[in-house]
Amino acid sequence: MTRRRYYTAAITIIALLILRTAMFVVDETSTVIVTQFGRPVRVIETAGLNWKLPQPIQSITLFDKRLLVYDPKATEFLTNDKKNIVVDAFVAWRIADPEKFLETVNDREGAEVRMADIVASELGAALGQYPLHALISVDPDLMKVDEIMERVALGCRTTAESSFGIEVVDLRMKRLAFPEQNKQSVFDRMRAERERTAKKYRSEGEEEAIKIRAEADKERQEILAAAYMEAEKVRGEGDAEAMRIYGDAYNTDPGFYEFVRTLESYRKFLDDKTTIVLSSDSDLLKLLDKKGN
Repeated sequence: MTRRRYYTAAITIIALLILRTAMFVVDETSTVIVTQFGRPVRVIETAGLNWKLPQPIQSITLFDKRLLVYDPKATEFLTNDKKNIVVDAFVAWRIADPEKFLETVNDREGAEVRMADIVASELGAALGQYPLHALISVDPDLMKVDEIMERVALGCRTTAESSFGIEVVDLRMKRLAFPEQNKQSVFDRMRAERERTAKKYRSEGEEEAIKIRAEADKERQEILAAAYMEAEKVRGEGDAEAMRIYGDAYNTDPGFYEFVRTLESYRKFLDDKTTIVLSSDSDLLKLLDKKGN
């Protein structure tokens, strides 16, 4: 009886072990491939409890189905005008075809190795068709970075999906630099370019300032001329009005007018320190004598 109890317990334990190897759970972030003797037989993407044949007949391989980011090492490339540049990019990707992914790259590490080769190849081919000013320029119209990266992303997407079952969701450039041995010469050229641009702007500014000053001087002369003409016109009208008033006054009493005008003329050159000797036939004396009578 005791021996039968041992056999029953042993069989139960073996059954539980077999049952444990046949049962597995798939979470929401994973995709599971069930393989039978190394050959894929089933792909499970729905989360939950699942069953398979016990090992070693069937086994499972888990893949992360979330969006993954690969940051390859910065690489040096050559532009169309023979300029060396260092490009640092990153790739956002996910597994599109789990069976092909398993058969070609097997795991994430293998995928990133292949991804590095694809990105380097596409970047080298694309950058080799553009000059340096398409990547670095003060003129926005010359910049072609977005166009280049779209082209590289398309090439990587096509190759990765058809060859390895990988979907390249996005590819971006993080950093663009120059090799250490070329930085100083590049900075010197950039500095010289900025100085030429600054001189151009200063020259255009001085030319515009001269033009503005000339226009201002012209307007000033025109305003002064118009003001002078208006002043002369007003002065002429005033003189004419004064002559009319003088004429009216003279016609009213010519003798008195002559007397006042004579006094005004003497007032201009006589003061309290001046002594005047008048002859008997002096007009002033005649006037004074006439007024006195």
